[in-house]
Amino acid sequence: MSNTIDFRLIRHLWMFLAVAEEQHFGRAAKRLNMSQPPLTEQIKVLEQSLKLQLFYRSRRGTQLSPAGAAILPAVQQFAGQVERLERVIREVAAGQSGVLHVGAITSAMLETVPPVLDALKQAHPDLTVFVSEIDSVDAIPALEAGELDLAFVRVDGEVRNGIATMPLSEDRLAVAIPKDHPLAALPSVRLRALADEQLVMSSRQVSPVYFDMLMSVCRSHGLTPRVMHEVRSVTSQIAYVGCGQGVALVPSSMRKLAPENVVVRPLKEKVMVVTAALVWNTNRHHPMVDEAVSWLKRRMGAARK
Repeated sequence: MSNTIDFRLIRHLWMFLAVAEEQHFGRAAKRLNMSQPPLTEQIKVLEQSLKLQLFYRSRRGTQLSPAGAAILPAVQQFAGQVERLERVIREVAAGQSGVLHVGAITSAMLETVPPVLDALKQAHPDLTVFVSEIDSVDAIPALEAGELDLAFVRVDGEVRNGIATMPLSEDRLAVAIPKDHPLAALPSVRLRALADEQLVMSSRQVSPVYFDMLMSVCRSHGLTPRVMHEVRSVTSQIAYVGCGQGVALVPSSMRKLAPENVVVRPLKEKVMVVTAALVWNTNRHHPMVDEAVSWLKRRMGAARK
């Protein structure tokens, strides 16, 4: 395989993307600040180079061929990565002291992430931070690929070599129940009492470790879960319960997000769950990551005193 980058191909892919998104050669040419005939010619060159027909052309307009539709998502992803690179370069060239890419689950973005970023920004006013919402399962591949520097997700225990984790917050497990449900009248609920209930669970696809831990907890307390819905977040679990779609095992702190028609009752069994953990790649050095880890360790140490 050649190690030489064909920058002409990159330029042609940009042209392909413009035509694919505009579905019109004239509009695409205007977007690219060029005339239409050279654009048409360059797309033909790209098709010959790839040995693929990328577009169907007719009087009604331009449509992607199956081959063109197949490569479009990858080209769009590549374009997004290049735009992110350009943005980082502009920030650094403008005198920024650093750039930090952070990924977080929604619940962590509400409470855990803001204080950390505030502390870093106070110490480093020129720091540029890009935050993106992710699922827990996506954190480790993104950290290994260098797409993220820090992740705030729901994981617990050992992950894999080079990936460090630090539990930041934990909460007692509770159950979210419709307000008019008989169990809602109880001050606390046993897991076994949910035997006949339909459960709304945080999806295993989103957080395999968390899902498997909850399944294990249920079975160890005599409950065989009847999972009817798997959703992408704790807030979605609450919403499904509010719509009468079952009950949900959630952290106790979620009671503040519950609408009027949902109550959150603690379990009689004391089960603690990690609600957010810091995850980073020790094989990739970043000074802001080191500082964030140190700040969180100091904060957690002070909280224990």
